[in-house]
Amino acid sequence: MSVESNRSRFRCLRFSVSRSRPASQVNIVRLDRHRKSRVIENLDRRTKRALSWRQNRAILAPVSVANNFPLARKAASIFLAGLLVASPICGARPSAREDRHSKLPQFEALPLVRSKQNHLVVRAYINGRPAWLGVDSGAPVSAIALDRREHFRLTQITAKSNLPARIQINGGFNNVAVARDLRLGGLSLVDEPVVVVDLGSSTRAARLLDEQEIDGIIGADILFPTKAVLDCQRGLLILKTDPDAIGSVPGFDRRGFQAVPIQVSDGFNLYVNGSINGEPAKLMVDTGSFATLLHRSFVRRMRIATRKTAFSSTAVNLKERGVRVARIRKLSVGSVDIIGKEVGVIDLEGLIHDGLLRGSPPVAGLLGGEILNGHHGIIDFGTRTLYLKR
Repeated sequence: MSVESNRSRFRCLRFSVSRSRPASQVNIVRLDRHRKSRVIENLDRRTKRALSWRQNRAILAPVSVANNFPLARKAASIFLAGLLVASPICGARPSAREDRHSKLPQFEALPLVRSKQNHLVVRAYINGRPAWLGVDSGAPVSAIALDRREHFRLTQITAKSNLPARIQINGGFNNVAVARDLRLGGLSLVDEPVVVVDLGSSTRAARLLDEQEIDGIIGADILFPTKAVLDCQRGLLILKTDPDAIGSVPGFDRRGFQAVPIQVSDGFNLYVNGSINGEPAKLMVDTGSFATLLHRSFVRRMRIATRKTAFSSTAVNLKERGVRVARIRKLSVGSVDIIGKEVGVIDLEGLIHDGLLRGSPPVAGLLGGEILNGHHGIIDFGTRTLYLKR
């Protein structure tokens, strides 16, 4: 949520991506502390389809972050501890490659900061310069603020590149640039494409709320290839630094959680099955959304009463829209039932396409930050599972 003057605004970006060349791979660069060399790993080409022939779309919400972070938390986001996977099975002689991998951190644990606006923000370095990036499960591609492009020395897309120079957002076009080195803790992403977007409304809101301005957003193009695990309540993002490493994230105790399978669209949006007052529906899992939002037409069809608020909704290249509030008798996500839940109600037309709003079951809205935090949501991008507590 962004706030301007006396009104509050939800801002969402809608991506519609098309291009004429195959997508490039993601390169992960790790520092081998034993050989003092850099090891480059190429990840699956499919994870970069966010910039592909297909038209991919998602909700991408700008994030604001408080500027009064405790010094210890700032330091913690720079000096990160690596987690090690379990040792090889007893009796088996590891190969030289396995032996080398076993000595390296294969997971990177990144502490997150929760902003006043209920967004999760991580410390990063872009071409050697510090940045604050929001972690957004609803964004298929990562983005950098337009007014920070020169500061981070992003590279322009050339005619010889396999990447599109521009992508379409809500009918308008935004440029694509390349970060030569995007570092998250000890993990560096090489030649990472990012969309350059105008986050002016978010910037103004941050100033009104006395918060640090956001520099950009981390999207699914990074979260999927690194098989990220995002703990929304603890504020922790764990990335897999070695794509060849075997095993899941160590120390992840699933006891007490309900597992909800995630369906991933061609546009790399995350959907889960649920219901609204017993009516089957799908919800997009969106950590970039401050709160859970339902589609206005769906709420009307269900004959659920709403009331006015002082909030409004705005999206890139879309007109401002009013936000109402409804009280849902029972909102279910998988087997987790949430009783007497108040949610926002807005018109999602233009934000969710391909007939999904009228599908069977329809996409009823966005599963936002307050539910993911309150019910200890954990998003496992590797296994495509959402974990929730009742």
